[in-house]
Amino acid sequence: MSAGPEKALVFAAGLGTRMRPITLTLPKPLVRIGGRTMLDHTLDRLEDAGVREAIVNVHWLADQVEDHLRDRRAPRIKISDERDTLLDQGGGVVKVLDQFGGKPFFICNTDALWVDEPEPQVARLARAWDGAKMDVLLLLADMKTSLGVEGRGDFFRDAAGRLSRPAPGEAAPFVYSGVGIMKSSLFEGCPLEPFRLAPFFFAAAERGRLFGLPLKGRWLHVGSPEAIEDAEQVYAAATTV
Repeated sequence: MSAGPEKALVFAAGLGTRMRPITLTLPKPLVRIGGRTMLDHTLDRLEDAGVREAIVNVHWLADQVEDHLRDRRAPRIKISDERDTLLDQGGGVVKVLDQFGGKPFFICNTDALWVDEPEPQVARLARAWDGAKMDVLLLLADMKTSLGVEGRGDFFRDAAGRLSRPAPGEAAPFVYSGVGIMKSSLFEGCPLEPFRLAPFFFAAAERGRLFGLPLKGRWLHVGSPEAIEDAEQVYAAATTV
């Protein structure tokens, strides 16, 4: 296994439409759970994993996000400004691709949280990265125990950790948690325009180079106002144990 990435791209540019009316005046990454913003939860975990630099993209209410991050020292913060054009996650990667120096990097959503049990999960993901056999490594959540999860699941996982997609109408046991590691080389030659990351996951699966690591702990998808209260209860229960 190779060392984990030292850089990350944190996706903080979304409009947060499902979180309205809260996000009409507050960007979703700055919503607080357990007394800390979701953005800071993400950055704290990256710091624990040895990440030295986090690139945070901004668009909606960007000034608030930038102001919030101004005094953050670890990891070192760089801003990717998408005020003029929202690039989706794929285009967001292309915009900053040259900053990764051709090396693998973390991708992180800010609306996915969990209670770490019994060890920091992003650091665990970093230790599991093996660039010799992996193009993408995703942190996975259990559909049955996760909060705020709908649908039929994203992936099956075999004994070696390789992921595959469910067939139409089939239910899979794992969902992508919003945190992963990707190779920079996957994006070489891609245009600077909005596009999604999911096709890159699926293409890696076809090559047998998409892997997953099941999260130890309970995953919380905080995508709506109702989910905030539920997530707060989970955090409160975890801190009183």
